[in-house]
Amino acid sequence: MLSDPTMMTSMLTKNLNFIVPNMLTAGWVNFFFTGFVVGKVPFPLTQRFRGMLQRGIELQSLDVTYVSSLSWYFLNFFGLRGVFNLCLGENTLDDTQAMQQQMAMGMNTEKAFAAVKENLDMMEHEFVLYVAERRAERLLRRLVSGAAVGEARAFANAEF
Repeated sequence: MLSDPTMMTSMLTKNLNFIVPNMLTAGWVNFFFTGFVVGKVPFPLTQRFRGMLQRGIELQSLDVTYVSSLSWYFLNFFGLRGVFNLCLGENTLDDTQAMQQQMAMGMNTEKAFAAVKENLDMMEHEFVLYVAERRAERLLRRLVSGAAVGEARAFANAEF
C-alpha cells in the first residue's frame, strides 16, 4: 500500500481536500461569530446539551436551544460534508471505500464470526414473576381469612 507513490499522492490530495475547506469554515466562523449566540435549535432540548451547544458562553440563564459560535462551526462541519463532496468533485470522506480497503488487507469475516459464535454462551432466562404472583396470592388469601399481617407474611414466605 505505501510502496505505491500514486496511492500516497492520492491520500495526500484527499486529506488536503478535506482539511482546507474545514480550515476556511473554522476561520470564517471564528472571525465573524466569536463570543456570540448565532442560532437557535427549533426543538426543545434538555440541560445536558448546554455544554455541547453553548461552548464559550457562560450564561446559566440562557435557554439551552441557543447555539454558540464554536458549536455553529461543528454543525457546519458535519452539515456541509455533502456540499464539500459536490464542490470538490470527489467523495473525500468515503467510509465505504476505507472499509473495503480494510477488508482487502486480509481480514476474514467468516472466521471472525465463527470464533465469536463459538464463544457465545446461551443463557436461559428464568421468569420469576409467577413466584411473586403465587406468594401474593397466598398472602392475600391468608389476610382475607382473618390472619394477622406478620402471620400471613410468614405463611406466604414459608414455601419460598
